[in-house]
Amino acid sequence: MPSAGASGASPEIGSATSTPSPAPGHSASAGQSTAAGSSGAAGSSQTPSALKGPCPSPAACGFPDAGSTGPRVALSTHSGNLELHTDGQVISGWDLTGSLDIYANNVTVIDSRITSSNWWGVNLRAGYSGLRVLHSTVTGVPGKGPDNGGEDYAVSNMGGSPVEVGWNNIAVFGNAISMGQGDIHDNYVHDIAPFVNQSGEWQHADALISDGGNSGMLTIRHNTLLNPVDINHGASASIGLYADTGSVANSVVDGNWLAGGAYALYGGGAGANGIKVTNNVFSKQYHPNCGVYGAVAAWNAGGAGNIWSNNRMSDGTPVKPAS
Repeated sequence: MPSAGASGASPEIGSATSTPSPAPGHSASAGQSTAAGSSGAAGSSQTPSALKGPCPSPAACGFPDAGSTGPRVALSTHSGNLELHTDGQVISGWDLTGSLDIYANNVTVIDSRITSSNWWGVNLRAGYSGLRVLHSTVTGVPGKGPDNGGEDYAVSNMGGSPVEVGWNNIAVFGNAISMGQGDIHDNYVHDIAPFVNQSGEWQHADALISDGGNSGMLTIRHNTLLNPVDINHGASASIGLYADTGSVANSVVDGNWLAGGAYALYGGGAGANGIKVTNNVFSKQYHPNCGVYGAVAAWNAGGAGNIWSNNRMSDGTPVKPAS
């Protein structure tokens, strides 16, 4: 197998879509990067039933945890920061020390473990589509990443089409799931590792981040999204819908367990529209108000198609955003 390639040039900090191309790593041929194994069943979870009353922990109330995510098969060892160039490739049953940089359509990563010291664990390049990352563990190595010792994105979508990210156990990366559109479901994101980036600032830490400007749908359903990072070390959100590159639109946040961040949820701001936030549990496991400053900020109650319904704290108290 190829050895690890160059880590590449620094991406734009906080961007989900505009990371500059790093120097090429090792390119994996079809024979090297396709492993036999079941592709598994894909597709989003059904809308969860509305929960009532207190909810003491994610596992107690049916949310994803280490037991319901990650690989389901025995793994074989591989290494290298790999580029994938073959449409329809399947990475299955791998224990990869390295990263996947995808320049192909309809690639599936399933039942694998990726331990990356690169900018990302799995990254889909602009101009490509159909990526699925399923039933896998994606983690980094604190202090070993190219961003002044940090790693930025566990799964990143730089393309203009949706991807599917489901049933994954994700840890360490500063902005763990980074994308403007896709189907993000049944994931367990935890143990984000804070770090000072190349700009000399604490990297903003988010379990899931979207920078806005998306034309497609972003669905975030039935995930456990934990951000334990301290406010003085870059804590931002459990879900950050930010208007950094354009207005936030067409987003569903349904039936998730959220904990931590400055605020647990940033709702898109003044120009946000088509945002539906329903059936979520805002946990007190890190802070009395879920986030350091509260459960939700930047909610545009008057935006066209915006819906806020049946969201509550883990003790059962309804959550109502500030007007």
